[in-house]
Amino acid sequence: QVQLVESGGGAVQAGGSLRLSCAASGRALGSFAMGWFRLAPGKEREFVAAISRSGASTYYGDSVKGRFTISRDNVKNTVYLQMNSLKPEDTGAYYCAAHGGLSDYVATYSLRYQYWGQGTQVTVSS
Repeated sequence: QVQLVESGGGAVQAGGSLRLSCAASGRALGSFAMGWFRLAPGKEREFVAAISRSGASTYYGDSVKGRFTISRDNVKNTVYLQMNSLKPEDTGAYYCAAHGGLSDYVATYSLRYQYWGQGTQVTVSS
């Protein structure tokens, strides 16, 4: 089992940047593929980004491509989401999630993820 704690959320104006962090404890982060998802009021949970166990593969949702970057530091047991050029539609609660597996595969759909953090709020004003 792994515990995930997000941080770094906050309020920012459109065009600004934030960096979210997801700290893992209980097991080595390198055992898991990691993803970020977000949830906005009245909307379904949306895939944001994912990174494989090794970090060799990354994937992004269409709405954030070119603006967000996911990375990981397996020594620090932390995953990051750098968010640039933020838009009001990026507003929501952001969750990091983890799933196991023996290969370097990483999923982009939420049902595959076994462990979830409590979320951190991001609010982007126009």
